[in-house]
Amino acid sequence: MIEIRRFEVGYCTHPGCIALQGASFKACKFPARAWLLQNNHQRWLFDTGYAQHFYDHTRHGIIRLYRSITPVYFDTKDSLVNQLQREGISPADINGLIISHFHGDHIAGLRDFPQIDYICSGDGWQKTRKLRGFSALKNAFVPGLIPEDFETRVKFYEAFPRCPLPDELQILGEGFAVNTEKTLLIVPLPGHAAGHIGLCVLTEQGWILLAADAAWSPTNYRQLRGPMAIANIIMDDKQAYYETLNKLHEIDKRHVEIQLCHEGELV
Repeated sequence: MIEIRRFEVGYCTHPGCIALQGASFKACKFPARAWLLQNNHQRWLFDTGYAQHFYDHTRHGIIRLYRSITPVYFDTKDSLVNQLQREGISPADINGLIISHFHGDHIAGLRDFPQIDYICSGDGWQKTRKLRGFSALKNAFVPGLIPEDFETRVKFYEAFPRCPLPDELQILGEGFAVNTEKTLLIVPLPGHAAGHIGLCVLTEQGWILLAADAAWSPTNYRQLRGPMAIANIIMDDKQAYYETLNKLHEIDKRHVEIQLCHEGELV
């Protein structure tokens, strides 16, 4: 079984209605979450949230607009690496860092975890790796957040062993096993960003789906109310996004816990 620990690593703000049709124009707080996943002998991270590197690499050029459009609030003491160190966990204790997708608020802390394996979508990386200028901004990708040795350490989940999902999660297709026990399974959740993935995690309480940015609020998938049309600008594939949202709707009806990365305080 896997134990899950959730960390909040900074946050951004923007109008709630952007994330959920019908919500107010009031600026809402959207936390950037990361997860520690561990069993008796291994530890993995899922995303990193913000880090000082985000500020360092969004100071110049068109990418400056990233943190203007979604103002970021972050204190260095709250970086994921610092929060883990306060728990007695160092980067060397991590077996792998799983990247849900390449938006800046999910990869800002990669440089804080040297010499460990990164795990992501190979297709997503190939579609993202060369983006610069306006194309990078549109895809919320900050090239400077990627460590120089990234490609020597990255493993693509598409090469991992395939395995069937439990009945309550079968609507997602098949899983890709991160560990030999097959209690940590990567699943594609396409639409939001190129190569966007989630994790199916078997805990003592049952399966939990870490769905990253497949939705920004439980209301998105429970009422099938997506974001405002303007949010489609940054989506990789609008049709795939809504297909994924419908799958989350069905999974939620089966009483599987779904955890989202941002889950804003929408009103």
